[in-house]
Amino acid sequence: MEILSERINSLPVSATLAMAAKARELKNQGIDIIGLSLGEPDFNTPEFIKKAAVHAVNDNWNSYSPVDGYADLKKVVCDKFKRDNKLTYEPSQIVVSTGAKQSIANVCMVLLNPGDEVLLPAPYWVSYSAIATLAEAKSIIIPSSIETNFKITPEQLEAAITPNTKLIMFNSPNNPSGSIYTEDEYKALARVLENYPEIFILSDEIYEHINYGTPHFSFARIASLYDRTITVNGVAKAFAMTGWRIGYIGAPEWIAKACNKMQGQITSGANCIAQRATIAAISAPVSKIQYMVDEFFTRREIIIKLLNEIPGFRVNKPQGAFYVFPDISYYFGKKIGQRRIKNASDFALFLLEEAYVATVTGEAFGNDNCIRISYAASEKNIRTAVSRIANALN
Repeated sequence: MEILSERINSLPVSATLAMAAKARELKNQGIDIIGLSLGEPDFNTPEFIKKAAVHAVNDNWNSYSPVDGYADLKKVVCDKFKRDNKLTYEPSQIVVSTGAKQSIANVCMVLLNPGDEVLLPAPYWVSYSAIATLAEAKSIIIPSSIETNFKITPEQLEAAITPNTKLIMFNSPNNPSGSIYTEDEYKALARVLENYPEIFILSDEIYEHINYGTPHFSFARIASLYDRTITVNGVAKAFAMTGWRIGYIGAPEWIAKACNKMQGQITSGANCIAQRATIAAISAPVSKIQYMVDEFFTRREIIIKLLNEIPGFRVNKPQGAFYVFPDISYYFGKKIGQRRIKNASDFALFLLEEAYVATVTGEAFGNDNCIRISYAASEKNIRTAVSRIANALN
């Protein structure tokens, strides 16, 4: 007899991982699936980072690491925050974790109580709401649309706040939309939050270096909210290090200590070799990874042009990350071949099973009208995938 906890039964399966698993299942049947569902750069980890890892192996870095990260890595993280984000953190405010996802989970677990509300400007990364659920909090979605470039307004933020609001999660550049909040836009939202001293801000900046001209602005730079803001970052996306699993936070010291305590009972310290490699990654000039950003820019231009040629696709121009989030609601209620498309999930499943292209439904990101397409894939695969989509819809 299987009796699972309410905690796990209430937890949804990650939509991105579920789609990737379904795509793998079809691939195993011999079907040529083009995967545009995962947010994973198709580049190899840069050589200078791999060499640092090899040196760490040869230098026998093989013992348990400190729970909150090696002291010299935390110092490098502080230097990075100062250099790239104009933020001042001390090593005591830094916690290194097994990926930015664990960083976010730590923060939610140490701040949220049952019944607390978490504001999620939509579209939001799929795991935000799941992690909030795991912390027994309630997600409150603040909607946006392609007309607003997938960004919320101060008026919407004000209307969503209740006496139970404890945390808001911002993500810029955004997954899944690629939208970037400007300094002025963040400051306008901050003016609302300044009136609610009991609300904390989690600023997920994992895509900061993948932007196409809009300067990245860290929310914690707003002095009045610095003491209530937790800055989350990591090396997965910009450094093509998804499998290395290193994320980190800069936070008020009391929150960092609590995250350290939480992590000490869950995973302890992050992988020792990956930490040594991360020192090389984030201490290097950002220019060393510019070649990847330039390639993403080229791919963005290609995929936007091709998608705009498909009737019924409405596409904005994302300023960062490596996703497009087209509105495909034109197809809702329509019959394509033998299928009737009721919603974005139907549409994404149609593309997988008929066009052999894996995407992700926007419903998983809090927007029912869109699908997420990752262009962290080769130009050849992007062109072939969009051609397949066009042909399947024709």
